[in-house]
Amino acid sequence: MSAEATNPATPGPVAPAATAAATAPAVPRADRRKSRPRIDLRRLGRAALLGPAVRGKLPDAISHVVEAHRAHHPDADLDPLRRAYVLAESSHRGQMRKSGEPYITHPLAVTLILAELGAETTTLTASLLHDTVEDTDVTLDQVREQFGEEVRYLVDGVTKLEKVDYGAAAEPETFRKMLVATGSDVRVMSIKLADRLHNMRTLGVMRPEKQARIAKVTRDVLIPLAERLGVQALKTELEDLVFAILHPEEYEHTRELIAENAARRDDPLNEVADEMRGVLREAGIPAEVLIRPRHFVSVHRVARKRGRLRGADFGRLLVLVGEDADCYGVLGELHTCMTPVVSEFKDFIAVPKFNLYQSLHTAVARPDGQVVEVLIRTHQMHKVAEAGVVALGNPYAPASDTSASDTPASDAPADGERADPTRPGWLSRLLDWQQAAPDPDTFWSTLREDLAQDREITVFRPDGGTLGLPEGATCVDAAYAQYGEDAHACIGARVNGRLATLSTVLKDGDTVQLLMGQDPASEPSREWLEHAHTPAARIAIQRWLATHPGGATGTEEPSGPRTEPADTAACARPADSAPARSTARESTARQTTARDSSAEGTARSRDADVLADRPGAAVRLAGCCTPVPPDEITGFAVRGGVVTVHRVECATVAHMKSRGRAEIGVRWGNATEIRVTLVAESFGRPHLLADLTEAISSTGVDIVSATVEPPSQQRVRHTYTLQLPDAAHLPALMRAMRDVPGVYDVARAQHQGPAL
Repeated sequence: MSAEATNPATPGPVAPAATAAATAPAVPRADRRKSRPRIDLRRLGRAALLGPAVRGKLPDAISHVVEAHRAHHPDADLDPLRRAYVLAESSHRGQMRKSGEPYITHPLAVTLILAELGAETTTLTASLLHDTVEDTDVTLDQVREQFGEEVRYLVDGVTKLEKVDYGAAAEPETFRKMLVATGSDVRVMSIKLADRLHNMRTLGVMRPEKQARIAKVTRDVLIPLAERLGVQALKTELEDLVFAILHPEEYEHTRELIAENAARRDDPLNEVADEMRGVLREAGIPAEVLIRPRHFVSVHRVARKRGRLRGADFGRLLVLVGEDADCYGVLGELHTCMTPVVSEFKDFIAVPKFNLYQSLHTAVARPDGQVVEVLIRTHQMHKVAEAGVVALGNPYAPASDTSASDTPASDAPADGERADPTRPGWLSRLLDWQQAAPDPDTFWSTLREDLAQDREITVFRPDGGTLGLPEGATCVDAAYAQYGEDAHACIGARVNGRLATLSTVLKDGDTVQLLMGQDPASEPSREWLEHAHTPAARIAIQRWLATHPGGATGTEEPSGPRTEPADTAACARPADSAPARSTARESTARQTTARDSSAEGTARSRDADVLADRPGAAVRLAGCCTPVPPDEITGFAVRGGVVTVHRVECATVAHMKSRGRAEIGVRWGNATEIRVTLVAESFGRPHLLADLTEAISSTGVDIVSATVEPPSQQRVRHTYTLQLPDAAHLPALMRAMRDVPGVYDVARAQHQGPAL
């Protein structure tokens, strides 16, 4: 038997549903009606057995299912449900659950859960039959003959999932195959989740250790999958059931908090809801304002976060409207007429969450300081928020028909991968990276890590596209999300317009521009694994490293610059490049000459005219930040009475101040020639040094010295100290250097450590 369940009336963990019902005070019928938008999955108790079979008549046992199904699909053809129930009941006849109930009660309960969520007829038909192939003599061929290829496909997928042991002894390759089958049709996992929910409701008399094992697997694998599929109604109840089993003391404390709050006469949520209804009525916006009580786990989380709970912490307000535009109209009225908490505003309509969730989130403050959270969405958004992919119907049926049961088997999709317009992006990514996983164990471990990431951020590309990434993702993850294995050539990134390392952690709303090298034989670094959080990135890097055991030794920057540009140029150009060799020799000669006279030149302050508030003192421009007019500057006295001049934002200034060194006032005089140090970041390519040198010379600027660090991941860093006729030449010089092909950034030198 695939379902290990017991009589819910027997002793065992306190079921959250029963506890909530026991502690909630009696409420007027009108208030209960207002809370209907929260889907109630707990209506079915013991199902009736099949009475005398009458062809064409619906058995009484599925009356609950039919009622729930017609609430969502009033025109649905119910004949497949009748035939599926007759087959399931006759096949399971004589089989009993551990509680002593007829086994048919289990598929009935699972089907009712899905019917409440709004599943279409094909899914409900497969749900009634989901255990027949595994536990009875019914074959998949028989299912196809009687119900069509779609139902056969779903029953086969659920049957395979039933064979998976999700525990510590799970065979990773088996789970991998099953999850891939699930990815080909998300309805398979929908049925599995409903199946697990009914079994969790009825754990009753199982041994405590077995209850704990099942609850842990539910927590670690199935609840994250329910979150990813957007089926919040399933996810929240599963969370409460797991909470009751694994943390009984904390669960009991939370139950007491909820009971105490329910016994209070004053309800701030009701008061704010009434105020909102008045505001929206005056604004002429048709809307329903409902109170959404938090479930047990949600209350527990809020209590841990905020400490002492107040009345508004036990629920949120839900505003339902007809159109998307009305959502923003409601938001504007609430923010105008009430006191908004601006930091709590989030727009998941413009940028939906990874699980298809859409809503506006905001909060308003009461005069007593309590903050009431508000959700604003359309009725359709609410349906998807509660039921996720279950509410989206059959993605493979024709637009005029939501059931595939009438589709001939020959016209139905074949086994294997199929294009699913309702599939969440994360599931598509899973199907991509599972194919690249080097081994099943890697797939299993990365899957568990991926499921543990319950929050997702959205970052923007410069072209206006977006990338969905887990919270804590870095530029490495963004590179592989955008380019796949071509991300091996990534050498850097700009985050919000500023250069950033690939290890930079991204935040929601960041704009990320990835800088790609030009060598197709690029290789990733082993160090990237430390910064990769997504399965796509980790698996791609591990796969490359496994096939190149001697490569990717790391991308650590050298400890100091290399001061032999001629040798470095040879690394970045063909050996027979005569123009490059000539320019390199000229640059080296110029560099040597400049070094011989640099000390004398700076002591006489030939770089620029700087006046210091210390008569007779020699003035020297600091090499760490190379200030030029009109930079804001300050000075410090060093050995020999020389005054060194720094830009005020230089790190050395803060260091000197922290040591108690007194500042000396300095100011620019009549500036003549100035000296400045620029750093150019570029891709490695032939003739790069020659082209940069030519661009600098074309602006009439002299090169005092030049250093080039060894190439790292095709990335080359050039440092030039340059003599300019005057400060006005600096912008044109930097533009000319940036225009050199391969150069992606030019900036003033700014050393991090103190330097004098």
